[in-house]
Amino acid sequence: MMQVAEAQPATPVRLGACRKPMLRRAEVRALAMRRLQAGFDSAETTENNRRHWAHADLLSPDAAASPEVRRTLRSRARYEVANNSYARGIVLTQANDAVGTGPRLQMLSPDQALNRTVEAEFHLWAQAVGLAEKLRTMRMARSQDGEAFAVLAFNPGVQHTVQIDLMLVEADQVTSPLRHMLDAHEVDGIVLDDHGNPFAYRVLRDHPGGMPGILSDDYVTVPAGAMVHVFRQDRPGQHRGIPEITPALPLFAQLRRFTLAVLSAAEAAADFAGILYTDAPASGEADAVEPMDMIELERNMLLTMPGGWKMSQVEPMQPVTTYAEFKREILNEIARCLNMPFNIAAGNSSGYNYASGRLDHQTYFKSIRVDQAFMAGRILDRLLAVWLREYAVQAGSVGLLRALPAHQWFWDGFEHVDPAREAGAQETRLRNHTTTLASEYARQGKDWEVEMRQRAREFWLMQALGLPAAGAPAPAAPAAEPADAPDNNTEDAGDGQ
Repeated sequence: MMQVAEAQPATPVRLGACRKPMLRRAEVRALAMRRLQAGFDSAETTENNRRHWAHADLLSPDAAASPEVRRTLRSRARYEVANNSYARGIVLTQANDAVGTGPRLQMLSPDQALNRTVEAEFHLWAQAVGLAEKLRTMRMARSQDGEAFAVLAFNPGVQHTVQIDLMLVEADQVTSPLRHMLDAHEVDGIVLDDHGNPFAYRVLRDHPGGMPGILSDDYVTVPAGAMVHVFRQDRPGQHRGIPEITPALPLFAQLRRFTLAVLSAAEAAADFAGILYTDAPASGEADAVEPMDMIELERNMLLTMPGGWKMSQVEPMQPVTTYAEFKREILNEIARCLNMPFNIAAGNSSGYNYASGRLDHQTYFKSIRVDQAFMAGRILDRLLAVWLREYAVQAGSVGLLRALPAHQWFWDGFEHVDPAREAGAQETRLRNHTTTLASEYARQGKDWEVEMRQRAREFWLMQALGLPAAGAPAPAAPAAEPADAPDNNTEDAGDGQ
């Protein structure tokens, strides 16, 4: 028999027993020169880049995004979104594309009847609390405020048996009162445990920007399990968010300043119909004319000028040909920080062809899918878990109390710019078995089981009425409608959509 040798324990290496090789002085000098040549140009500070890197720092994430800095960024981002049409359109478009008409729940438990019941009830509850509207508001808050807060609380005003509501809270109200500002385990309203996890949130009862002269320090402590806090975490250890349009705020200001400057120049040129000028020197032969004097002109009339004087119209120089190009480039730079292409940010695809439009949209739609997955994991799954526990207590479904059942969320699909090409590609993928009906329906934001049941009912009714199916010859005579034809209003149609 073959014997297995026992593994010998590894012998630790004694670092002190290893003799270091001796290097000659010339070799040490060569190594030093080699290390000096391996530096980075970007790490050098010169007279040319000193002012550019003057504000670079090594602050921690929470110190860089201090309450004062975030308050300033929030106020400026809100001002720009409220007064800049492009900023407002970009924020609205991103929220509408990410949330759409709202998410739709599909339960995947083995009990099909329970799945359809839960989906229908959750849909009714979502309509009662305005879930889609609140998700769009939270998405807009992340763009202009940097973060969104919502409290999972009971609301007697909800017109549903489950009276849980997603109550939105503005970022200004989540802050540390004066008596807790110096707490070591608190970051501007977020109380952390010993492991750095959020333990509770301090929420002011009154908005700090409310009625002037009324500044209340009264607050409530909300447990972390009842608070939904979403923001884009750009750095490890970051606990509060900054507006997503922060890099674009100076660009928005430049865009507005340039537009106003062009408009002011065009208005100044349009204020004058013409000017009188003379080529004669100051002491030359020319009739005396009062400076800055105005002459009223009449239409279709000849006009005589004083001796030695000529009339010339002001040539409008604004807007110049580079005006549209400048706006295009700066809008493209503004939208880049949001992974949004220029034609969506500007609402103008006149300079695009089919290929470039599709290529730009792929990056944007991928960003939207990432955002939807983020909202599903951080908001919807937590909301569904709380909602199911309350619904199970009222409905007596003990199985829903054990764990969060298998489920998935459907969002609105994106329409293809060329439906004919997309339909051909979809048919090819299905024929080659490289996709499934579930995947293809999910691209459109639809539940494939619900759509297949609806299609089966349509075929059933078409056969009953003697109508030809797609690609099939018409029957000789219409058949009578069977008595057991499925009703379109049965409970099978309930999918929570």
